[in-house]
Amino acid sequence: MTKNKDGMRYPSIDNLLAKIDSKYKLVYAASKVAKIIDEEKLTIEGAKCVKSVGMALEEILSDKVDIEFET
Repeated sequence: MTKNKDGMRYPSIDNLLAKIDSKYKLVYAASKVAKIIDEEKLTIEGAKCVKSVGMALEEILSDKVDIEFET
């Protein structure tokens, strides 16, 4: 596993906002995915981030998570 040396610059907020149109929705989605990663003790193949929130953001960025928001 390669450790993320970019800190908070990876994944890029601009790239993430191209996937989810609101910072608030992005935080909500990332927290829900991170909770699943923690509770299920999932290992994410090829993840650069070591923390569950970073892994969740990577999963959102790579379209591995299907998220629907109610309006």
